[in-house]
Amino acid sequence: MSPQPQAAVGAPLSRVDGRLKVTGKAKYAAEHDVDGAVHAVVVDASIGRGRIRSIDTAAAEKHRGVLRVIHHGNAPKLPYRDNAGSNNPPGRRLRVFQDDRVVFHGQPVAVVVATTLEAAQHGASLVKVEYDAEQSSTDLHEAEPDKPTNYARGDAEAGLRNAPVRLDLTYRLARNHHNPMEPHATIARWDGDKLTVWDKTQWVVGTHDELAAVFDLPAKSVRVINPFVGGGFGSGLRCWPHTVVAALAARVTERPVKLVLSRKQMYFGTGFRPLYEYRLRLGSDRRGRLTAAIHDIDAETSSYETFTEAVMAAGQMMYSMPNVSQAYRQVPLDVNTPIWMRGPGLATASFAIESAMDELAHELGVDPIELRRRNEPSEDEANNLPFSTRRLRECYTVGAREFGWNRRNPRPRSRREGDWLIGLGMAAGVYDPGRFPAEARARLDADGTAVVESATSDMGPGTYTAQTQVAADALGLTMRTVTFRLGDSLYPPTGPHGGSATMASVGSAVVDACDKVRQQAIKLAVEDRESPLYGVDADDVVVRGGRLHVRSNPTRGETYRSLLARNDRTHLQADGSYTGPPQPARRSYHAYNATFAEVAVDATLGLVRVRRMLGVYDAGRIISPKLAESQAFGGIVGGIGAALLEHTVTDHRDGRIVNANLADYLVPVNADVPEVKAIYLDGEDNDGNALGVKGLGEVVQVGVAAAIGNAVFNATGRRVRELPITAEALL
Repeated sequence: MSPQPQAAVGAPLSRVDGRLKVTGKAKYAAEHDVDGAVHAVVVDASIGRGRIRSIDTAAAEKHRGVLRVIHHGNAPKLPYRDNAGSNNPPGRRLRVFQDDRVVFHGQPVAVVVATTLEAAQHGASLVKVEYDAEQSSTDLHEAEPDKPTNYARGDAEAGLRNAPVRLDLTYRLARNHHNPMEPHATIARWDGDKLTVWDKTQWVVGTHDELAAVFDLPAKSVRVINPFVGGGFGSGLRCWPHTVVAALAARVTERPVKLVLSRKQMYFGTGFRPLYEYRLRLGSDRRGRLTAAIHDIDAETSSYETFTEAVMAAGQMMYSMPNVSQAYRQVPLDVNTPIWMRGPGLATASFAIESAMDELAHELGVDPIELRRRNEPSEDEANNLPFSTRRLRECYTVGAREFGWNRRNPRPRSRREGDWLIGLGMAAGVYDPGRFPAEARARLDADGTAVVESATSDMGPGTYTAQTQVAADALGLTMRTVTFRLGDSLYPPTGPHGGSATMASVGSAVVDACDKVRQQAIKLAVEDRESPLYGVDADDVVVRGGRLHVRSNPTRGETYRSLLARNDRTHLQADGSYTGPPQPARRSYHAYNATFAEVAVDATLGLVRVRRMLGVYDAGRIISPKLAESQAFGGIVGGIGAALLEHTVTDHRDGRIVNANLADYLVPVNADVPEVKAIYLDGEDNDGNALGVKGLGEVVQVGVAAAIGNAVFNATGRRVRELPITAEALL
């Protein structure tokens, strides 16, 4: 078929759902109107490990408005079938109210259901739970790790011994919580044996499958709905216990139940980016050519599930070196299970690796960018595959020019403006964008409008808008005549909305479905004797603005509306699919960046202020420049939080999170955010997806913390190897 004109893709368009959001008409999980809904509040365990000795619910049950108090002593037993296709990590997932065991502080031990939220809240405060407490283990440095996951090439120990230059560095990264604006919430309703759930999730299909497994229901008996997500950052990538609690409470009370986690409960009711200790031993020659690296990585996980992420990947392929050894150990603790958080694994590893590269550059007296250039690989040395695209050198060149890197003095503490020490830093970043099987359905109606559906989500990157752009061009329609629908498990299934996978995966399925519909229309036209296009080669027909015409002769053609009306067709419809990346892989498929930061550090108080930031990205084809810029800004802001502010504090006596609120867990606000600029390199990456995209939701955060840390060193001469970088560390 003749290539379609691209009118919407690549245009800086505003969000199609923007008006709904700014006017408050977009309905989030807890805002749906479900007749007869009552309210549920979870009672959380106040110990970190042990058993429930007794639960006294008498006072709560007497409180006005309270309908039921459900706990392990009276809850029905749930099947909890295995669910291999979910995002549940290996282990035995938490089974709510199925026994008296407590495995982390904050675990749900009861739920109070009442006619009003206030009654449920007060009723929950009246539930008295007594425990047989055991000593909990929540300190990464005092627990026994599991057997490591290992990777090796060459002889890293020998390579390190023989290296003229050797560094032995240990980095520590605090636990981070996602803290999206919308709290996690669920409304559950049973209609006989059919369960409908309105849930905050980044994977309606995954939540659907988990609920079917937990309650042992046929797939057709569960429906999950979630058209809007008020931020996620990875927190909604699996079905959490509170969703099961809501469905269980609805079944027991025979009423629709609404359950909203409090801000405090968000810190243990959903996952988090785990705490890490990352030791990196690095060897090089005198010119900075890397010869060996040994990575020893410890990360927290729960005692009942083993959570892992791609923290090893960057150390295997980011820089060229013959000898690499890695050991990645999970440390089981009495905490709830971690989950992926924006830039998972690679954002963590980048702080250690990119900080170490900066330390090596300083040791050798080599410019940090030049050091990275000297170690640029010609192929992915982890698997010996060629890169699909890897334009890091160009990212360095463009970034250095645009940021004024030539003005950086390599001598720390050399630039001062009054009380402020000024420093510049940079870091490289890499992310492996996900690509999952996905399906979509497109329908072109007789009035010339189209509806496209897919069971994906939109937690903020602009899925509604970008998929509408793709569909509009593939169908040859304007944006205003295309409606994209998502967030319903009744729609064609997709993988999770995360891992920078949605555009490549769902977008490819959308293109496939819309191409099929357009081809149906073209075939109908060229075979219709009454059509101006009768007898034309189908490959010579394109569609623009809802009108089919000969590419070389735009005057010869007709509209979708006239074609369908004349042929008595109410609509044309097709299903599209994307099968995932090529198997086996033909190329190494990654997105890359170079991130630059300028900081000012108060020489007396140690306060750090980020003054400028620039990100230059090799992220393939950019579908929506306006959305892409928003993604870069968001990722950089998240990186500033990780670098300077975010830190979950745990009381190791019982596992209580001390700062489980937005007053004490600090995130960046407007005053913390500097001048930010994002540059996306032109180009496409056509390795295994129809759109030439690489995904950009994650790579924009990878390397940000390291760039800021490197800038702090340039400003102060003080190397801080622990995140967040605090004023105390600089005094």
